[in-house]
Amino acid sequence: MVEQTLPEDENRGSASYTAEDIQVLGGREAVRKRPGMYIGSTDYRGLHHLVYEIVYNSVDEAMAGFCDRIEVTLNEDESITVEDNGRGIPVGIHKTTGVSALETVMTVLHAGAKFGGKTYQVSGGLHGVGASVVNALSDWVRVEVKNEGKLYRQEYRQGIPAAPVAVVGEACGTGTITTFKFDPVIFGDSTYDYKTLAERIREIAYLNKGLEISILDRRSDEEQTYYFEGGITGFVRHLNHNRNVINRLPIPIYKKIDSSIVEVALQYNDGYTETNFSFANCINTQDGGTHLTGFRSALTKVINDYADKNKLIKDDLNISGEDAREGLVSIVSVKLSEPQFEGQTKGKLGNAEMKGLVDSVVSEQLALYLEEHPDEARRIIDKVLTSARARDAARKARDLIIKKNSLDGGTLPGKLADCSEKEPSLCELFLVEGDSAGGSAKQGRNRRFQAILPLRGKILNVEKAAPDKMLSHEEIRALITALGAGIDDDFEFQKLRYHRVVLMTDADVDGAHIRTLLLTFFFRHMSKLISGGGLYIAQPPLYRIKQGQNERWVYSDTEKAETLKEFKGKNVDIQRYKGLGEMSAEQLWSTTMNPATRTLLTVEVADAARADATFALLMGDEVPPRKAFIQAHAQHVKNLDV
Repeated sequence: MVEQTLPEDENRGSASYTAEDIQVLGGREAVRKRPGMYIGSTDYRGLHHLVYEIVYNSVDEAMAGFCDRIEVTLNEDESITVEDNGRGIPVGIHKTTGVSALETVMTVLHAGAKFGGKTYQVSGGLHGVGASVVNALSDWVRVEVKNEGKLYRQEYRQGIPAAPVAVVGEACGTGTITTFKFDPVIFGDSTYDYKTLAERIREIAYLNKGLEISILDRRSDEEQTYYFEGGITGFVRHLNHNRNVINRLPIPIYKKIDSSIVEVALQYNDGYTETNFSFANCINTQDGGTHLTGFRSALTKVINDYADKNKLIKDDLNISGEDAREGLVSIVSVKLSEPQFEGQTKGKLGNAEMKGLVDSVVSEQLALYLEEHPDEARRIIDKVLTSARARDAARKARDLIIKKNSLDGGTLPGKLADCSEKEPSLCELFLVEGDSAGGSAKQGRNRRFQAILPLRGKILNVEKAAPDKMLSHEEIRALITALGAGIDDDFEFQKLRYHRVVLMTDADVDGAHIRTLLLTFFFRHMSKLISGGGLYIAQPPLYRIKQGQNERWVYSDTEKAETLKEFKGKNVDIQRYKGLGEMSAEQLWSTTMNPATRTLLTVEVADAARADATFALLMGDEVPPRKAFIQAHAQHVKNLDV
């Protein structure tokens, strides 16, 4: 037996491995060491998730029937205050921890009133870690509780109590007021976005009809109060307000079975994309789950049954789930006593019983609605059949793409300049505007891992195109073939040939339009690429400023002004770059493509509902809303090429 000697590695640890090497982290230390495990990340999303966790606790009081008002305040120092008129967190001594229940909730992981089902039959805070995690990740927290005519207070520093709970005055009514400031050591120099928080708060108000929830930004004096008697039907109408609808009013579905509630609202429009948001106990399950699966199964079944029963299918068509959902805007909301989420950020519901429950409720009530509203039912079926025919044509077009180009590794688009690296995680594809820029990019790239796909002209606006028309568009076919992962429900991330896709367009109006068209395509048909962190936007320079031998590439007008202050004196040459083709291959590489010097913007969807509404507004058929948007924002345009 030959003894193997491992090579020296400066990253290797000590050769000894004993019991003393095992580190046990307490709750607070564990959260601060690995915050991403609890809030998903420490970037923009994780920062805002802190607010949601505290708001969810107040929403739990509302769902339990003890709270009808929540106030969220963004303070000038970037701290957040959340106040509700619920019962107030108990302040008595907890028999297990020996400290107040308030301190227990705020400092002990998996401590809360949501496990036994006695205090909360329905809650969003399943894991009992929300408040304690926010506390651990905050520079400071102050909690005030109003109960029995007294005002109680306790403060914390990075999750550690500064003093025991104390009575600090008298109080009217009951409720909890939580104020916290995120820890800059963990989140850096961050700021909250009012619009992001306001959109989420509006969602919560839609999901809890009769709940008044307000948000105030003391930094800018912006303020909004939300209160919806119609609940999620109003949410659907809001999402469809810039679209031509098929059924005039959203179809409402509601049923309470034991301790569970199923609530659905749906409305068709004449578009080609599906918009769905699913929730469990008011938590946005962005990755879906069993409740969404049950809804989709029921929808397809009811549509097919109604069409068959009324002999509305005259040709040999098969209505698929995609056909039944094209142009559909729907909200699926369930409330249940013991939700099983995947991870603390609760992106997907896993309760198996909810699939059958939602399927049963939707099947029963949607079938009844169609029977009682035959005119609307006929319009919906006509829409679905039109979608089925177009999708059948699209399938044939897609099959042709597969047959001709072999998505699994055969013939690739002729204009694609591929890279030599075959490991997708190491490869990146630049989508470049025009042949001129494509030529510079092909010459300047690193051929080992960078591929170039030039796009001729503006690609099709997929927001207004049927699937068959989209797949007959040459540039889109080339893009789908080059990526090799399919589209829509057939998209498979593991088949992706490049794990980094970069949009590289000119810095002018046409370039911005092409970038928007591409973003629309990816958002509507390859959303998994975006959620997987694989879509980027290149940042080519706007100017080259030169004075003698001193040269500077400038990427914004602000940077330009600062650079000109440095370049004092005469003979300063300023060159504006509107097109990528204006740069040489070496310049394009050094400024925009070289991983060591370039800047790439990651495309993320922080608020799917807001993104959906924006694409529908800017790229849809309705002209008046778009005109109003342009007029409202024209004064904020800094650079306009004419």
